[in-house]
Amino acid sequence: MTPADALLLLAAGAGAGLVGSTAGLASLVSYPALLLTGLPPVVANVTNTVGLFGSTVGSTLGARPELRGQGRRLARLVPVAAAGGAAGSALLLALPADSFERVVPFLVALASVLLLLQPRVQRLRPGRTSARNPLVLLALFGVGVYGGYFGAAAGVALLALTELLYDQPLARNNALKNVLLGAANAVAAVGFAFFADVAWGSALALGAGCLLGGRLGPAVVRRLDPRVLRVAIALAGLALAVRLWVGAR
Repeated sequence: MTPADALLLLAAGAGAGLVGSTAGLASLVSYPALLLTGLPPVVANVTNTVGLFGSTVGSTLGARPELRGQGRRLARLVPVAAAGGAAGSALLLALPADSFERVVPFLVALASVLLLLQPRVQRLRPGRTSARNPLVLLALFGVGVYGGYFGAAAGVALLALTELLYDQPLARNNALKNVLLGAANAVAAVGFAFFADVAWGSALALGAGCLLGGRLGPAVVRRLDPRVLRVAIALAGLALAVRLWVGAR
């Protein structure tokens, strides 16, 4: 890795950490940057997952006010997300890299549309949607699998899920999303560290930037109109879906 590559990944990591902690679209910034440094797609994918752990640390530290009082929710949901991340990383190591990527654009688009429709979906929630619902836990596990396998816009799906579950400010649900996504990514990153070809120099440069960007992200969320943030996240997710669809053709 050249000094120029290191600077590129540091900057991309800062952008990914900021975007990831606010919109759940970190890979939109970090994954293409890793490809630009010359890494093969699968190596870039696993290196990206390892590097994005810095975003998890930074966003969790930055969102401590929003996480207060959510310990029981996290205790119930984090193990499910982590188990999904473990399964996703195992799939990536066992299956051809392009087998799941063909489905990714449609999953991202669905999550983005769900986020746009959230105010209407929320009307159906009272008394019907609970974190103890097996279908909810299955959905969380599925997003964790996706996060461990590829991860782009997994945060969009997780934010949509937390918005359906909990009637609270978007910033608090966003903080919850960051921890759940971080749990899935962390377990996947550990698996990749032992069993996959990680470009460690690139992962460290990316992770340092992610730590900074993730730390600043929650402060950005606190100052934005939740309605504007919701629309911005959904539109960014749809743009990513188109990009992934074009790339998979």
